Amino acid sequence: QVQLVESGGGLVQPGGSLRLSCAASGVIFSFFSMGWYRQAPGKQRELVATITNSGNTNYAESVKDRFTISRDNAKNRAFLQMNSLKPEDTAVYYCNGGPSAGLSKPGMYWGQGTQVTVSS
Repeated sequence: QVQLVESGGGLVQPGGSLRLSCAASGVIFSFFSMGWYRQAPGKQRELVATITNSGNTNYAESVKDRFTISRDNAKNRAFLQMNSLKPEDTAVYYCNGGPSAGLSKPGMYWGQGTQVTVSS
């Protein structure tokens, strides 16, 4: 059974940082492309960042130069380092992955989401 479990969300002040982690189980992680997506209230879910199994990355324009996606295949984990956070980054962040996922295409597996709130 495939599971993706996010952690690391929370409340942070504008300009602060958070690091999200996604733990994968029940998968051959090194075969998966992984990604982070987010959904703010009243908005559609959107791509934040993706990383292929070979390490190629893609970012939404709104987070370039502030967010960094990475992965540790030995630990079956993906990460999203978020710096210089803005109130508009407030959303539920979802881990995503799958063997058919790509730089602009989500995979078939989703985590339950973790809330990120940026507010003073």
